[in-house]
Amino acid sequence: MKTLKKGSKGEEVSRLQIALKERGFNPGIIDGYFGEGTHAALISFQKSGSLLADGIAGPKTQFALGLAEEIIITDDLSKFTPEVVSQMFPHTSVINITTYLPFVSGGLREYSLIDKPMALMALATIRAESESFRPINEMKSKWNTSPSGHPFDLYDNRKDLGNTGRPDGELFKGRGFIQLTGRANYSKYGQALGLGDELINKPDIACEPEIAAKLLALFLKDKEMDIKEALLENDFRLARKLVNGGSHGLKNFTDAYKIGDRIVK
Repeated sequence: MKTLKKGSKGEEVSRLQIALKERGFNPGIIDGYFGEGTHAALISFQKSGSLLADGIAGPKTQFALGLAEEIIITDDLSKFTPEVVSQMFPHTSVINITTYLPFVSGGLREYSLIDKPMALMALATIRAESESFRPINEMKSKWNTSPSGHPFDLYDNRKDLGNTGRPDGELFKGRGFIQLTGRANYSKYGQALGLGDELINKPDIACEPEIAAKLLALFLKDKEMDIKEALLENDFRLARKLVNGGSHGLKNFTDAYKIGDRIVK
């Protein structure tokens, strides 16, 4: 299955144009050339079908148009070797990357996040959240602990996190590769991973490498379309906000993403 985009020519483009026209998205003249008319029609079709509106006829779009019998997505994740990831994490121990990258890759594969943008998103998120490239526990800071309060007291009554008072703040502080935070998230993602209430009852397991990697992947999977749309516009601030809720770590996130994007073809 050949990916079609602006400038593509040939019979495959003609079939794409015909399929678009049959579905009410007129590309103009059926001439086998992927020009502006085909590009605009394709984007409109993608938007109508809740597909990523990137103007590129990849596996999912061709399948939706009836031009492919199945969706076969290239596994770009295999290109992110320890050597490549080390360039994205210039201040991080290679030993940590070599140790934990297989867990991260395994989690991403389990949730079919194997394309280049989502692989970059996951790795850049790790650099922003835990540059050491290992699952970590959130540390006390002015953002989570008041000057005279007990650890994580500013989280205790955060209704947006699903917390119900002390000791929820400390129990459900940030953990893992993605810093999963709050009773609501521990409950939601624990259930999604098939752990029942185990993540609520034993929140420290969120830092176990395999679970931490799956939590990262599942959290990104939930927001995959929104993330891809933000990355399509090179809106790294929005992509970061979709995960973190703000712009904490944006510089490291953007730096890692751009390095990886440049060296992985």
